[in-house]
Amino acid sequence: MKGDEVVRKTLAVVAGIMLAGVIAGCGSGSKGGETSADTAANAAGGAVKKIVVGTGTAFPKICFIDENGKLTGFDVELVREIDKRLPDYEFDIQTQEFSNLLLSLETKKIDFVAHEMEKNPERTEKYLFNKEPYAHWRNKIIVAKDNDSIHSLDDLKGKKVLTGATSAEAQILENYNKEHDNAIQIVYQNGAANDTVNQITTGRVDATIGADFSLPLIDPQGKLKVTGDDLSEHDILFVFRKDDPEEQKLADAVDGAIKELKQDGTLGKLSKEWLGSDFTADK
Repeated sequence: MKGDEVVRKTLAVVAGIMLAGVIAGCGSGSKGGETSADTAANAAGGAVKKIVVGTGTAFPKICFIDENGKLTGFDVELVREIDKRLPDYEFDIQTQEFSNLLLSLETKKIDFVAHEMEKNPERTEKYLFNKEPYAHWRNKIIVAKDNDSIHSLDDLKGKKVLTGATSAEAQILENYNKEHDNAIQIVYQNGAANDTVNQITTGRVDATIGADFSLPLIDPQGKLKVTGDDLSEHDILFVFRKDDPEEQKLADAVDGAIKELKQDGTLGKLSKEWLGSDFTADK
């Protein structure tokens, strides 16, 4: 019996060693609680990189909260389409006040801005833009429908003009004021787009500046109109941090996805769906 007991103990020890080996084998390559999907991703060349995308909630049809409480719009859905085509990245869309977006980019709270950002000389000095435009627009003066006295920036001298802080439209007004002794009274906007219509129609301000496609989006009842010649014409791109190799790599990847979206017609389709026409190409 003693011999049988020794055999049984020996077999138990061997079984224990084998079981330990199996457990160790399952754990190898899965440090930090990695799943099989994580392991597969690492084997394919590294983990997916999370990217925080900054946008707003107050631009109708561009980035807004719909009646179901969902963040949506042209820029939002475009970012989601780009995300689908970049397996190395995972986009997390976060919302902020428009005036905070560029500061959040500088302080690395977000990785790029998606909010119909125009490329202009002032911004180019501080920020990196991707190269492939996803829209193209012209800025014009917007006034009340019965206003026939304003047709140019010179006509805005002594007038109150509403604009968003840090916007490209604000830059147009600020540049004019630098050369004309602050002739225009710039009113920086904190409210949503529908507040623009109210402020102009009630006479609290005399005008605003906006993109050619934006008027029917902010003023579906047709209380306002555009007037005068184009004030500026710009490509619309995403904004990234400058002098950052990882940001440049991300911008290049985004460019590749936008080219695909143009080629297969998805970009033009999104523009027509949200903006009413195709504003995705140079004109």
